Amino acid sequence: MSAAAIEYPDKDHASHPVSPGEIAIGVIIGRTSEFFDFFVYAIASVLVFPHFFFPFTDPLTGTLWSFAIFALAFVARPAGSFAFMALDRAFGRGVKLTVALFLLGGSTAAIAFLPGYATLGTASIWLLALFRMGQGFALGGTWDGLASLLALNAPEERRGWYAMIPQLGAPLGLIVASLLFAFFTATLPAEDFLEWGWRFPFFVAFAINVVALFARLRIVVTPEFRRLFETRDLQPESPLTTLRTEWKTIVIGAFAPLASFALFHMVTVFPLSWVFLFTEETPTRFLFIESAAAAFGVAAIIISGLLADRIGRRRVLGYSALAIAIFSGFAPQLLDLGEGGEIAFMLTGFIILGLAFGQSSGAVSANFANRHRYTASAMTSDLAWLFGAGFAPLVALWLSANLGLLASGAYLLSGALATLVALWLNSELGKNR
Repeated sequence: MSAAAIEYPDKDHASHPVSPGEIAIGVIIGRTSEFFDFFVYAIASVLVFPHFFFPFTDPLTGTLWSFAIFALAFVARPAGSFAFMALDRAFGRGVKLTVALFLLGGSTAAIAFLPGYATLGTASIWLLALFRMGQGFALGGTWDGLASLLALNAPEERRGWYAMIPQLGAPLGLIVASLLFAFFTATLPAEDFLEWGWRFPFFVAFAINVVALFARLRIVVTPEFRRLFETRDLQPESPLTTLRTEWKTIVIGAFAPLASFALFHMVTVFPLSWVFLFTEETPTRFLFIESAAAAFGVAAIIISGLLADRIGRRRVLGYSALAIAIFSGFAPQLLDLGEGGEIAFMLTGFIILGLAFGQSSGAVSANFANRHRYTASAMTSDLAWLFGAGFAPLVALWLSANLGLLASGAYLLSGALATLVALWLNSELGKNR
């Protein structure tokens, strides 16, 4: 099959060939908007929420509580996938995406309007938790299958290249979110930022969701793409049916990217919290460092695609897991060595993250039967984020604050070992199919 165009078996149902480039653009726009929402909340969890919702406790405890609420989205996401799969089967992918993205944007905008603890007391915390769960539930419905469609239609010799394309949304979303917060922290007095300035990035997130919705609907609701999804067996089915058939592969797939997903939060959310709580570094300066490091992450993700096509995806994941294991042994301590140490930690971490994360999406999806691929891929992604990333900031900060930075490195090491075991099990499973 040519990379230039994907033809339908029945030409009468298509008005024009569909190019992988169109799919790639839709994937990047969708993923960038989702990760922008994600990082807006994550950054606010460090800079704003401990003061705004937990003023009755010390900054460290307030941040830990904030990270506990942060994790609720990852807990709610699998339930959202179950509910929105039913909506997809009943009314179509366009309806599902519209409802999911408006729920995501509405939950995000609602957080921007929340009064703080000083006004509502504990009710403000419960509302924050409710809207955070709303974000996670909605994310379960944003799975549009475009990443799977892209992978299925990629030329065999360029599968690594096409696999990395959806992953670009993470560092791009982080760059935009970090620079936006850096602008407000740099231009507003601290009192104004903590009272109202932090709310603007949440409004921006809602607007970006609307733009992303129309960009994705333009692709997924056209007759050409509906036909293409049908001919490639990318239709939703009952999650329970999928679990009964594919549970082994789903479990392995959830643990295969554990190293990269754990590192994901170790170089994005956790270092911001550590630097903000335990050093004299200003948040504005560190947000600029984070943005620059994320740009290196973009380059590393692109390189991962080239490497995967040359030496194989499994090797890239295995070698990068080994790199993460080595990184875990020394890198966290760099955060205590001043600005130079912080820069070294962030640059090294993002480069390794890019190489690993670039090939982590759908690491075992080739083992799914075609009829299960759409639903199984969504469930695998939900569980991978829950196990690998959902509680990472909370656990890493608690371990570091109580046992030292080396303890957070041990946590990261456990993720690298889990990835290596899952890759071995996936290889054995593939031999038996």
